[in-house]
Amino acid sequence: MEHKSTVAAYLLWFFFGLFGVHRFYLRHTGWGVAYLLTLGFMGIGWLVDLFMIPAYVVNYNHRLDHALEQGRV
Repeated sequence: MEHKSTVAAYLLWFFFGLFGVHRFYLRHTGWGVAYLLTLGFMGIGWLVDLFMIPAYVVNYNHRLDHALEQGRV
């Protein structure tokens, strides 16, 4: 597994965010499906993610580092 990029997440958010592609990229599968079914909660969730993506990426990378340290990946 590789670390995720904030730039890649923002590009996915910008072009395909209403369909939740950025959420799938960050392994938030449940949220990705919810976005897909509701078009990003009618755009509101999509707009919130504009500000939250950096935290999502840091959180994903932190969890990945921790799993690697524990030998779980």
